Amino acid sequence: MANSPQAKKRARQNEARFAVNKARRSRIRTFLRGVEEAITSGDKEAAKNALQVAQPELMRGVTKGILHKNTAARKMSRLSSRVKALG
Repeated sequence: MANSPQAKKRARQNEARFAVNKARRSRIRTFLRGVEEAITSGDKEAAKNALQVAQPELMRGVTKGILHKNTAARKMSRLSSRVKALG
């Protein structure tokens, strides 16, 4: 357990950051799930719209340090190719 005041403060800060990051990660996953559901339903227009809404969320995750930029790029690439492949 943290003993010094500095270590105690860092522990508090880490808990706060963890909560914020968890909420952000959950929000990103929710948007990605919306794209996945639209793809499985086969509705190209809905999937396209969901992808356009999810893209800024993914990029915001990169700027906030939740995701690596290549991870976000890979997810966008794979989702967009799947949306494009829909009838």
